[in-house]
Amino acid sequence: MLLNIKNLNVNIENKEILKGLDLKINPGEVHVLMGQNGTGKSTLVKTLSAHYDCEVTNGEIEYKDKNLLEMGVAQRANEGIFMSFQNPVEVKGVNNSYFLRTAINEKRKYHKEEELDTMEFLKLTKKELAKYDIDKKLMQRDLNDGFSGGEKKRNELVQLLLLKPDLIMLDEIDSGLDVDAVKVVAKVVNDLLKDKNRSLLMITHYDKLLSHIKPDFVHILKDGKIVKTGDYSLALELDSKGYEAIGIEDETN
Repeated sequence: MLLNIKNLNVNIENKEILKGLDLKINPGEVHVLMGQNGTGKSTLVKTLSAHYDCEVTNGEIEYKDKNLLEMGVAQRANEGIFMSFQNPVEVKGVNNSYFLRTAINEKRKYHKEEELDTMEFLKLTKKELAKYDIDKKLMQRDLNDGFSGGEKKRNELVQLLLLKPDLIMLDEIDSGLDVDAVKVVAKVVNDLLKDKNRSLLMITHYDKLLSHIKPDFVHILKDGKIVKTGDYSLALELDSKGYEAIGIEDETN
């Protein structure tokens, strides 16, 4: 098992968001989190990536048979956990290429692998970006500084391609993207998932990405817990009928 979450409770600013959540993810599986705003979807993936906002008050998280809660941010990243944020932070003065080469080499050092020199990194980057027609000029700019929403999402894909994580977490990466951009996201993710040791945990409100990345499991969250689980047909039903029709009341009312 890649990830095993048991009875997880998480607070943000002293407010309980996750309330006894359970979730298991095996290698090679695609899991989707759906639910109305405020049900805990983003809190879950932020907790898994050790975001400073999230205070775990109860529960267990095992990742690759290790206690994830004992790992810091850097160790989780080096162990293969990757999160694409809804709104990536802009870091003026930090070159995107330098940032990525540093991240890759930290991971390689952690796994006792030889670091990449500048030429090796540039060769790798050129090869990966060319596969998906991603503009290499992104690498010459400061990290997300002045990037449009679409450029930030493409830059997240570059990080994903180069870091090759074992647990890919995407928080509404399809939000605001046009049809062609969604297809690029799907191609990158599907190509990475050809390695059956990798798994995907994805948050989305829309079917446009799920039609390209077919989930094994769709989980609906309500009030900090998973209240319904199904396959891709559950997402289609939700898209066509809405939450109330499938027995999930709208918490915003």
